[in-house]
Amino acid sequence: MVKPSFAERSVINHTDYLTNGRIVTSAATNITDTHVWTSDGHRIAYDYLVIATGHRDVVPNTKTDRLNQYKAENQKIQSANSILIVGGGPTGVELAGEIATDFPDKKVTLVHKGPRLLEFIGTKASNKTLRWLKSRKVEVKLEQAVDLNSSTLDGSHVYKTSSGESIKADCHFLCAGKPLASAWLNDTILKTHLDGNGRLMVDEHLRVNGRANIFAIGDITDIPELKQGFLAQKHAMVVAKNLKLLMSGGVQESKLSKYEPGSAIALVSLGRKDAIAQFPFATISGCLPGLLKSRDLFVGKTRKNMGLQA
Repeated sequence: MVKPSFAERSVINHTDYLTNGRIVTSAATNITDTHVWTSDGHRIAYDYLVIATGHRDVVPNTKTDRLNQYKAENQKIQSANSILIVGGGPTGVELAGEIATDFPDKKVTLVHKGPRLLEFIGTKASNKTLRWLKSRKVEVKLEQAVDLNSSTLDGSHVYKTSSGESIKADCHFLCAGKPLASAWLNDTILKTHLDGNGRLMVDEHLRVNGRANIFAIGDITDIPELKQGFLAQKHAMVVAKNLKLLMSGGVQESKLSKYEPGSAIALVSLGRKDAIAQFPFATISGCLPGLLKSRDLFVGKTRKNMGLQA
């Protein structure tokens, strides 16, 4: 959104890397013991099934439309003098940091309903992040919510907060958490396998509890850990190994790979060169952790892992 040319490398068609398979672009609507049904009538048989629907995110289906969406968002940023960002998690913090770095003359306000930024990691990392944003003249308002409809009612570009404050902004970006994409499972054979938060309950092998041939990976699982992309990749590696073993036949349960959650690790970019990193042994901020992520946000590494030109 801040640098649209970056999206050319980060938006990847499934056909670019999944060269030995069939891609069906359609929403799954039902699961039986033998088939998956989709919204446009596809009925797909399976011997083994992996569910990885993560969080619900309404985005364009094609790369062209996705890139055009980013360009339109960039135009909003370019033409605005003041920008409101709602949500103080990783997405909101990183967006605020990039805008403040690339457009230092723009007024950026970040509003978060919680008592501190980046609540999923430690207070030390949160405090360092807050100081960094303030040093770039980002105004941060904590423990407040924003009524995004308050601006559109009269076209004034003034947003009202839950504490009664008014924030003038030419545009806004909503960076709050997205809902899980699991509601559709309530109408399937897996409806009793969801926990109270709508996550699929899995065993140590990442199989859905009580299902020998159905696995789940990523944000949709009930594994007690941060929901992060690199952890979903670890899930995928465990499930891929187990699928190979199971398809070879006659595998004992003890031979299956187990997934073991590790200590919380977080790496959040701050502008183009800095970052905040939380490891089990220390919290580090500045250009050193920035070298790990901020330069290209792991896009090059991801493309390489997919067999694509970095």
